Amino acid sequence: MSEAITTARPYAQAAFEEAQKLADLKGWSEMLVSLAEAICHPEVRAVITSPRVAKSKVESLMEGLLGGQAKVQQRNFVRVLVDNQRLLLLPEIVAIFEALRAEAEKTVNVVVDSAFELSAAQQEKIISSLKARMGREIKLVCKVNKELLGGVVIRAGDKVIDGSARTRLGEMANALA
Repeated sequence: MSEAITTARPYAQAAFEEAQKLADLKGWSEMLVSLAEAICHPEVRAVITSPRVAKSKVESLMEGLLGGQAKVQQRNFVRVLVDNQRLLLLPEIVAIFEALRAEAEKTVNVVVDSAFELSAAQQEKIISSLKARMGREIKLVCKVNKELLGGVVIRAGDKVIDGSARTRLGEMANALA
């Protein structure tokens, strides 16, 4: 895993720098995400990993997946990935690219797991609290997890704030034991 990230980093940085130059971080992000999702399909993976399939055929397949809207720089980037046999690194490239993008845009992706659906007011309160605490714009994704019983678990990058009833009950059980 760490080897894949190490190998993917220069590609992600090159894509990020090119996207910044073109002022198209969102477009590059969408392109990378769609390609990363495509290579996860078994049929596509079988083609790109087969030693019997010529690089030109793999390149044609990837260009077909890009569609007609892809810019020349994006096509060239994919060509470099094909030539260096790095297509399987696309998920790692996407993760690194998105981290660089979030840093550049001063945003944080936050996932909130809650036992029940959060109201708009509750979501706004979480966003404003985290924005004040982290000094960044917050992109909130809310998920319902009935196993929590109550409360919320907030994940922002490598930070976790666990305010769930399940954790509190576990803490009480440990204290009483």
